[in-house]
This record gives sequence, structure tokens and C-alpha cells, in this order.
Amino acid sequence: MFKKILVANRGEIAVRIIRACKELKIKTVAIHSNVDSEAMHVKLADESICVGRALPNESYLNIPSIISAISITGADAVHPGYGFLSENDKFAKILSSHKVKFIGPSSKSILELGNKSNALKLASKFKLPILGSKNMKNISNNIEAKRIADEIGTPIVIKAAYGGGGKGMRVFSKKNEIDKYFSQLKAEAKNYFGDDTMYAEKFLTNAKHIEFQIISDPKNNYAEIIGQRDCSIQRKNQKIIEEIPSEFVKINNLEKIKKNIKDLLLENKYEGVGTLEFLYQDNEIFFIEMNTRLQVEHPVTEEAFDIDLVKSQIMVAAGYKIDLSDVMKKNHTIECRINAENAKNFSPSPGKIKFINLPGGRGIRIDTAIYTSYNVNPHYDSLILKIISKGTNRNESISIMKRALDEIIIDGINTNIELHKWILNQNDFINGIYNTNWLEKNIAKFS
Repeated sequence: MFKKILVANRGEIAVRIIRACKELKIKTVAIHSNVDSEAMHVKLADESICVGRALPNESYLNIPSIISAISITGADAVHPGYGFLSENDKFAKILSSHKVKFIGPSSKSILELGNKSNALKLASKFKLPILGSKNMKNISNNIEAKRIADEIGTPIVIKAAYGGGGKGMRVFSKKNEIDKYFSQLKAEAKNYFGDDTMYAEKFLTNAKHIEFQIISDPKNNYAEIIGQRDCSIQRKNQKIIEEIPSEFVKINNLEKIKKNIKDLLLENKYEGVGTLEFLYQDNEIFFIEMNTRLQVEHPVTEEAFDIDLVKSQIMVAAGYKIDLSDVMKKNHTIECRINAENAKNFSPSPGKIKFINLPGGRGIRIDTAIYTSYNVNPHYDSLILKIISKGTNRNESISIMKRALDEIIIDGINTNIELHKWILNQNDFINGIYNTNWLEKNIAKFS
């Protein structure tokens, strides 16, 4: 087992990783920017080290500074969490050259599957249905983007090849909109992921977002799919509610698709956890991307199946054999992402938290890194807290979540808590009559 893991991230995911390491009796190092010195992950880790200034490119994306931090602290492994460098094949390769374990797939796997345009070709090879052309090239300018829009038709969605979390992507209903926003998308991708490679695909107008959590151990010829999440409640292409199971989805040829996913993982020698994401419409699913990392929404799977994905991820990386093939779903789970933002226009709401009261009781899990007097920083993602409810069925899980949302108090900043309450009370949500566009079409009704 590893002796010391450097956590190359911040916020609630860094706290989540540190907790798993403590339970595995592994020492931890927290990196932080100069404005994150009082962050929760810094307080909980065994050691901490500043890697730069506030902007991500100067700290959490600063590979030379992080390598120096590894050298100074003697860490023998790095957990990248999600976002930042978690899907950066160059970072994984540099760590390998320094004989430091990257807790995740190999740089080759990240390049082939974490790069969205490359993943489409592999998915097609393993007979996973896709949108658009399997030979879709990386898009370097708006002229190429408009040519592709002519080829596959609008609406079209253009995405960062190494992206995730709704960043670096935009839906274009008209081709002439591309000139206005393409360079902006590339800049956003560069800022969040350190790479501005872009690709495009056809956009479905009435689709649900369905994803499969996987864990793979190529050394032991093992790959398993753990549940099927419904992540269709989104705003600006970013998920805000996820749940298991996806009760309103009936996928044709599901077992064959699952077999093809496992074959893809094993032939690629994919290591660790990951998520394959699909759009669902009319009983068919279409592969859109793979996230070669831990997902923001991994707790909803952990609570549904009573497992620890982060511990399993670390154990696979350390060479331990694991087997989760006999894990059965035990609960219906829902996750609400609480963001520091204006719930109506989604503008960020940084500032000092004057007081916080977190919900608890049966069936509630909270993942967060905030506390009373904590300063929510404007330089990073607005996600501050995740509430996960679990019940014996969907109705019970919704009831438990509603109770938790009524209990929570966050004073000093704006949040989207009231928006979550509103969504959970809508008949469309209760009856499963929603898709990835539902929230944006109905947000005007929220008051």
C-alpha cells in the first residue's frame, strides 16, 4: 500500500479523498493556492504545501509546482480527484517518469478515452452507438466547426475534448452563432483543463443523460459496471441532481451494451474508476464521452450500493485485487449539488459564510468542505456541498431529501437550495417527465 498520497485538488473532493486515505492508514499531503490556506482539506491533511497563486493555472494546474511538492514531501502517489489535472495524460506520464503512481488510468488510456473525440472512435469500434461521425477530427477554429455543423446538422454541441462538469461546452442552434462563441469556448477549456482541443456532435433535443459507473483492474482481467445513474436535471450543461436507479429508462440491448463496455475497458487495459456517459431517447442510448476519473456524483453510487469507490480506486492503483461483481443495489439514492450562486441566473456568489447548519439523521450523507466563517473563493467552481439521500424506494428518498433541504442553513452567501426544493416538488420530476433541457425551459416558473 502507498505510504503517502498527495491530493492534487481542493474543496469537497479533496476532503473526500483524505478521509478515505485516513481509513486506509495512508498519510496525506494537501496542496493549496495562496488563497486556500484555511481550506478544510488543508486542515485535515497530515501535511500541506502551497503551490502557487489563486488562478488555477498558477496553482492547481501548475505541474512543475506540484512535482516540486511531491519531491519535497516524499509522496509516492497522487490522487487527482476530478477536474484540474485528473484527465491530463501529460501529467500522468510525468508522474510515471518520476516513479510516482497516478491514481487513475495510464496516460495512454487517458489519451484514448479521456479525449472525447478519440473516445468516440473507440466506442464505435466496440459497437457502442454514437452521435455524429466516428472520424470526427479535433476542431481548431470556427471555420472547421461550421463545416462540421453543415455535415451533421444543427443543433450541434461543441465540447472540450478533455472537458467535464459542463465547462468548455455549448449548444448551437444556428451555425452563425459559432463565430461569436467558439474562441470563448477554447479559452474556457484552456483555463479549466489546460488543453483547448475541441470536438462536436449532434445534439438531441429530448434526451435523458444516463451514465454507467465502472471500475476496472486490468492486472486481474476484471471490469465491472456498478449501477446506472440518471443525471438529466441539468442547467447550462452542468448536472445538479443525480439519482440511482434510472426508473424511467428502459434501454434496448442493455446487456449487450454492458458486455461491449467491459470489452472496451479490458482491451484498453483501463485501470481504476471511470464513467461512460450516454444520451437516452426512445429506448436507445448514444455514447457521448468517458470521464477517466472519479465523478462529482460518485457518492450517489456509493450510497445505493453500500461501497467505497475511492478506497477501491486507491487499492486497484496499489495493486490489490478487488471484486465488486456481486454487489447488489440496496437503496434508492438522490444527490443534490448545492452551489454558491444566484438560483435564478446562476451567477456565482462568493463571500464569507456567517453561519451554517448541516442536515443529518437517517438516510442523509453530506460531502462538503465549508464551515462557519469559511470564505467561498471566486476563483473556483461554485460547488460547495452535496446532499445525498437514500431510501428503500424513490418516494422515500425524495421525502428524505426534502426534509434535509428544509434543515440546511447557509447564511452569508446565495445558494441554489430553494431551486432544489422547487424541482423536487414539480410533477414532471416526480413522474419522470424531464430531459436535459427541462430545467432551462421551466426555470422561469421558479420564484
